[in-house]
Amino acid sequence: MEEVSVDELKTLMTFRKHEGKEVIATKYGGIEKLCKKLNTDPQNGISNSEEELKQRRHKYGANEIPAQPMKSFFALVWEALQDLTLMILLISAIISLGLSFYHPPEEDNGEAKADDNHQVSGWIEGAAILISVAVVVLVTALNDYTKERQFRGLQAKIKTEQKFAVIREGLQIQNPVNELVVGDIAQIKYGDLLPADGIIIQSNDLKIDESSLTGESDLIKKSVENDPMLLSAKIKTEQKFAVIREGLQIQIPVNELVVGDIAQIKYGDLLPADGIIIQSNDLKIDESSLTGESDLIKKSVEHDPMLLSGTNIMEGSGRMLVTAVGIHSQTGIIMALLGAAGKDEKKEEKASKSKRGKRSIDNNDCRAAEDGVSESLLLKDLSADSKKKEKSSKEEKKVEKKKDKSVLQAKLTNLAIQIGYGGSLVAVSTIFILVFRYCLENYVILGKDFHWSDLKYFINFLIIGVTVLVVAVPEGLPLAVTLSLAYSVKKMMKDNNLVRHIDACETMGNATSICSDKTGTLTTNRMTVVQSYLAGKFYKSDKPVIFERINPSHAKLITEAISINSSYSSQTIPPKAEGEQVTQLGNKTECALLGFVLSLGQSYQTIRDEYPESSFFKVYTFNSVRKSMGTVIQNQESGSYRVFVKGASEIMLSRCKWIIGPDNKIQPFESADKAEMIQNVIEPMASDGLRTICIAYKDYVPHLNYKDINHLNDVPFSGSVDWEDEKAVLNDLTCLLVVGIQDPVRPEVPDAIRKCQEAGITVRMVTGDNINTARAIATACGILKSGEDFIALEGKEFNTRIRNQNGEVSQSKLDALWPKLRVLARAQPTDKYVLVKGIIDSNISANREVVAVTGKEFNTRIRDQNGEVSQSKLDALWPKLRVLARAQPTDKYVLVKGIIDSN
Repeated sequence: MEEVSVDELKTLMTFRKHEGKEVIATKYGGIEKLCKKLNTDPQNGISNSEEELKQRRHKYGANEIPAQPMKSFFALVWEALQDLTLMILLISAIISLGLSFYHPPEEDNGEAKADDNHQVSGWIEGAAILISVAVVVLVTALNDYTKERQFRGLQAKIKTEQKFAVIREGLQIQNPVNELVVGDIAQIKYGDLLPADGIIIQSNDLKIDESSLTGESDLIKKSVENDPMLLSAKIKTEQKFAVIREGLQIQIPVNELVVGDIAQIKYGDLLPADGIIIQSNDLKIDESSLTGESDLIKKSVEHDPMLLSGTNIMEGSGRMLVTAVGIHSQTGIIMALLGAAGKDEKKEEKASKSKRGKRSIDNNDCRAAEDGVSESLLLKDLSADSKKKEKSSKEEKKVEKKKDKSVLQAKLTNLAIQIGYGGSLVAVSTIFILVFRYCLENYVILGKDFHWSDLKYFINFLIIGVTVLVVAVPEGLPLAVTLSLAYSVKKMMKDNNLVRHIDACETMGNATSICSDKTGTLTTNRMTVVQSYLAGKFYKSDKPVIFERINPSHAKLITEAISINSSYSSQTIPPKAEGEQVTQLGNKTECALLGFVLSLGQSYQTIRDEYPESSFFKVYTFNSVRKSMGTVIQNQESGSYRVFVKGASEIMLSRCKWIIGPDNKIQPFESADKAEMIQNVIEPMASDGLRTICIAYKDYVPHLNYKDINHLNDVPFSGSVDWEDEKAVLNDLTCLLVVGIQDPVRPEVPDAIRKCQEAGITVRMVTGDNINTARAIATACGILKSGEDFIALEGKEFNTRIRNQNGEVSQSKLDALWPKLRVLARAQPTDKYVLVKGIIDSNISANREVVAVTGKEFNTRIRDQNGEVSQSKLDALWPKLRVLARAQPTDKYVLVKGIIDSN
């Protein structure tokens, strides 16, 4: 069979929506035939053999975009020399050194020579200043060079940390994103950042944020039918992506993706390559970074199967066929153009101003003609006048330079300027007074005539003036600051806290407040079900649930609800050796629930094999607004539908109308029953620091068959169900189970928080968890202490207290609240944003608050851009937040040590 070339795949990924679907159908005969041409299987993926992967990388390229070349040591030396203080010292030293070698001739009238000792030692002062400048420059440059090398070495070291789910040889595996290859079948889900371009094979209500590529901020719904094209973005090689090879889903580095890979995509993924959707579930993509479209785009096999790397999965899940990786993906093409544009700009800087505008336009025209994808982006530049572009670019550079300087650097620069002005004034005044006095005494009073030998006196006066200027400028100040900061940086490296720029120490040292996430930051993020409530019985870890003692139909519902209504990329891997822990892949809460299924002696994988994702009728993916996840499956024989739902317990209970009682019979679930369960089940679990999850279900039965079924909780329907009416679908549920999930506090956290508090730094917890769970964890960490007048609030009450009658945030109300607030539970991303921004904007403190933000997960990014310091856990946050913070952790918990060392 004829194979597909790289150029053909690159051209394919330039099509959007229905055009993409039509090209796939007409030119390649559909997605299945395209898979065959790429020698991949939509269900089992490609072979995981090294030879197969090597061939695909050779033919279609590796999933890596070449990094910018590292600055040379001499370039860093030149940058260090741009400091104003050093420039003044350097000029003064050169003048002083030059004048020290001047030997005035003897006077004809026999006057004594100048002091021989002074002439011999006059060069020492200038040389000493030059040595001081050299030491400062070399220390600064060497520190920057060393840190840059360490940073790049660290990037290479953690290449395998960020993974993506792919199916190879029929098995789902977690692979680093840089190991994705064309042809991989990748699993995609809510929250994923796509590491490659691809085509949707299967999707479940998939919506994509493509704003990073297209500029469109609305989510773009993707599906096999409508818009199967997926676009990639520039991501780091340490990320991993899920692909299917030889029937197994594995996580591979993104640079190992090859054309033909079948990739799993999900919410939150950044696509590492271009691709085509094979299957999707309500998939929505944010493609604004590539296409400029601000709407979230709904993707599906039927409508829009194209997926682009670098775009975000905002809703849904599915599988994609990897079609373009690395420099051949849409992001790679744009990055290559930007690199070329950068070189053009450097050439234009050297060109004359009269020609610069014309060259800029010509270059843009040429670059736009090179690739149709980037044409719309580059045309925006052509619409502006070249002179305005020159002016604005210069202004932007000035602003960037100002932003690059820390407070300490800015103050030192200002001090150096003021000292320079003062020193210059004194030096000029000294020279003027000496010259005036000499001229007055010799030419006016004594009446002497000017002689060329008199120049030696004027040169000596100049030397005295330069000496005054040199002495006025404190040459030891830059050296002292550089050495002290370099010492702090070195000490922080021992704590696995990488500081790329030494001025970041100052920012960290100035932190007065920390807003921390709970899960994975204060806790270990290894979750286990330790308590459960079902059929009217409360089970704890000392008396676990025994599968055989549960009603068979009830037990089947529980295992199916957990196994089906969870991301299929979430898995628990048994330990390889005795004494090792179970490996949890994917969402840790789902892994805890899957572990609960295994503890019952059942296999979740068997159930998943019976109900593949492609068989799902509808998926309501979890997000911060919905606070729940729902999956709809259809019984083809009866025409009925079953909806499985899981989510936050108190929210889910409010949606439940029925419950399975102690006699394993369905009975009404009244408000009094709900209040009793909250008081006797959920609150005790939460008080033990457990995360509570409720699992429920609902059956839709055709009206014709309804008379034959005697279940109180069945919902009859005629015609069709309005699945877009979420409120109706996800209500009137039947409660199956409530579980309490344990996530222990990290052992080092309480001591670290105590040190912060002793240093005058306020630590706050901002979490989406239950208020009782959050309060229990905060107490265990030391954030809340008995006898102290601090408060813990839920997001709803927080908003009620800080907003006025018009629903707008009142800074005065926020100022009255935040000093005592220590825990914010059930917080939405917008609540976190409002809190951080409100603390920063507040004027009630004597000095402005500097907020450090820690956290994980996709929603953290909305608040990180408002925090001066943005630290995060390496496992989830490195690729998302590294651009926001120049001081970065290389271990799990280093923020506190970083602040202490910075001080």
